[in-house]
Order: sequence, then C-alpha cells, then structure tokens
Amino acid sequence: MPTTLGTPSPDQAAYMLRAAADGASRAYKQQLLDLLDVRPGHTVLDVGCGPGTDLPSLAERVGDGGTVIGVDRDPAMLDRARQRTAHLPVVDVREGDAHALPVEPGTADRARIDRVLMHVADPEGVLAQLRTATRHGALIGLAEPDWDTLVVDAEDLDTSRAFTRYTASEVVRNATIGRGLARHASRAGFAVEAVLATTPVFRDFADADHMLGLGRNMQRAIGEGRIDAARGRQWFTSLSEGPFFASFTLVTVVCSR
Repeated sequence: MPTTLGTPSPDQAAYMLRAAADGASRAYKQQLLDLLDVRPGHTVLDVGCGPGTDLPSLAERVGDGGTVIGVDRDPAMLDRARQRTAHLPVVDVREGDAHALPVEPGTADRARIDRVLMHVADPEGVLAQLRTATRHGALIGLAEPDWDTLVVDAEDLDTSRAFTRYTASEVVRNATIGRGLARHASRAGFAVEAVLATTPVFRDFADADHMLGLGRNMQRAIGEGRIDAARGRQWFTSLSEGPFFASFTLVTVVCSR
C-alpha cells in the first residue's frame, strides 16, 4: 500500500484557477454575475479575489467608466491577480484582510465574496465589513459550499461517511456556512433577495481527488487515527476502479444593502 494517498497539496493559485474553469463553477459564477446586475460605471468589490479569477469578467461589465477592486491578503495571490489584470486599467488589486477591508465606507455599488467565508475566523464580521464598504442600494453576492452535504459513492459506505464527516468537522473551518448564508446576511443587516443552490457533480476520479482532496484528507484522517489505515487506503483505491460519483451543495445568496 502507498504511504501517501492521492495528489499532493496543490499550489493554491493554480487550484483556484482550475476550480473556476470547471463547468459547474463557470455556471454558478455566471449566474451570480447576472444576478448582481453589474452595470457600466459601477464600482465592484471582489473580496478574496485570489489569483484574479473573476476580475476580468467584472471589468468587462463595468466598462471604462467603472472600477473593480480586488482584495486578498496572500502576496502570491495578489501577484497572480496583478499579472492577469495588468492590461485592465479599471482593476485595482489591493492587499488586505476580509476582516478589515482596505476601502472607504460606502465605496461599492456591488460586492461579491465567493468561497471565502468558509475559511475566515469571523464570517459575520466579514459581512459587517461588506455592509460598511457598500453604498445604500448596493447588491451583494455570496457563494459558499456546504461541506456537510459532500457525498462520495463507494461500496464501503461506512468509510465514505467517516471521510465526509471528517472533512466537515476537521478540514474546513466553517463547513456549513453555505446553509447559513441567508441567516448570516440578515444578521449583518442585509435584505436577502434570492437564495439558490447548485450541485456540482464529479465523475472523473482524478479530477475529484485534486479538487476535493480525497487522498490528502484521507491520509490526514488516517494519521490522526480517525479512520483505520488499511480500510482508508482500500477505500481510496476502490474509487479509481469503477464509475465514480461525488457531489456537494453550493449555496448562492444575493442580498441588498
């Protein structure tokens, strides 16, 4: 049996760009962009912009008279974002934390935060920052997975359940933030306008291993004594041997200021 399961931990910028290129990701991102109704001349704030995945599409919507502000705290992500948008003068990439946004109050007509709240220390504090940074009447788009809904098909159902429980309880900081988005947004003082759910489906084992961390997280669970080593490795091996299926629920909320 191998001592290391699956693919190694990926470069985070490359991981995010690959995730955004997935068909299901493109669909929900386009849906969120349409619901935000970004118009020429708008100032749009993208919190946790990462390597700048969505900045070009936002820049196209705001036109020459608008502004797109991308914020991230990771210098490597900021470098990639600046490289990707160097030809777009309306894009302003800034270093900053989501808990202390580097923008003046009432700056943005539109704001988005995509798969970031699941990682932060204080989701409601970040939403409060978004409320401060946006103008009256602004629209805010939020998109987060609910990792408690992760399912991985395998004959060894008990090990699959142990793996998904471990992922939700130990791997992701705020694993159920998706289902609570509307509640958190309301508490932050936003009016919830729409709540939607999509279900990304993975049928390619290698792609799922890379994107969902099947092997990496199983190795971690084994190392922490949460799952028996032989059983966990057999579970992982079996996933590659036949038709593969995994999915989770991703929740999108659009709210107004």
